[in-house]
Amino acid sequence: MRNYLLKTVAGLSLLWLTAFSLPPSKITVYLVGDSTLSIKETKNYPETGWGMPFAYFFDETVTVDNRAQNGRSTKTFVAENRWQPVASALKEGDYVFIQFGHNDEVPTKRSYTPEADYKNYLVRFITETRAKKATPVLLTPVARRKFDAAGKIEETHAVYAEIVRATAREQQVALIDLDRESQALLQQFGPENSRLLFNQLAPGEHPNYPDGKEDNTHFNELGARKMAQIVLADIRALKLELANHIVQRAAAKTVDPQAR
Repeated sequence: MRNYLLKTVAGLSLLWLTAFSLPPSKITVYLVGDSTLSIKETKNYPETGWGMPFAYFFDETVTVDNRAQNGRSTKTFVAENRWQPVASALKEGDYVFIQFGHNDEVPTKRSYTPEADYKNYLVRFITETRAKKATPVLLTPVARRKFDAAGKIEETHAVYAEIVRATAREQQVALIDLDRESQALLQQFGPENSRLLFNQLAPGEHPNYPDGKEDNTHFNELGARKMAQIVLADIRALKLELANHIVQRAAAKTVDPQAR
């Protein structure tokens, strides 16, 4: 009996030690969307998608897999077989951040997606993500830089952003209202200073754009970081489990020269 008890205790102790020695489970955060968050080629710099700085916010247990592509809509993302590999790779505990709309809403583009279809694609992404016990997060399309004569930011995604909001409510999905929040940020900067957030360059200012660039949709490095910080703040505000994996950096210590 004594030997049996000793073996049982030893076995339980081994299980306890094994449980605490296992490496932390890995989380993959998939980003699906368009050029406003995609990874840019060097030839396009300083154009920067907000998904690029976003990848550096997390500890070593998190991998950000940015599948966003320039010019894509919900329709073309599916048609080009870009969504299915994500759905197939998903595992329990992963996340899918879904931000489309810029290309879906333009009737003259090949990527145009009628309103009802746009919603159906969003629901498909949600349903297939949940089927793998992963977490979908919907984002309204990030704002374009457009001000009226009085210097007030104008809404450029009204219809398609509202479809995202309504879908999030109906499907009970976490929502990051990047449209409204980025509008607020642009309004804070104002009509002139908001240029500092976008890929806007004078002729000869950058070798990638010898003739200059006037872009009110795509961000530079500063703008991408500002948008990524909005997303990060909302991850915390929504109390997603992912927030527990945000890197916590210690504040820099100041040295008092008089203390030497």
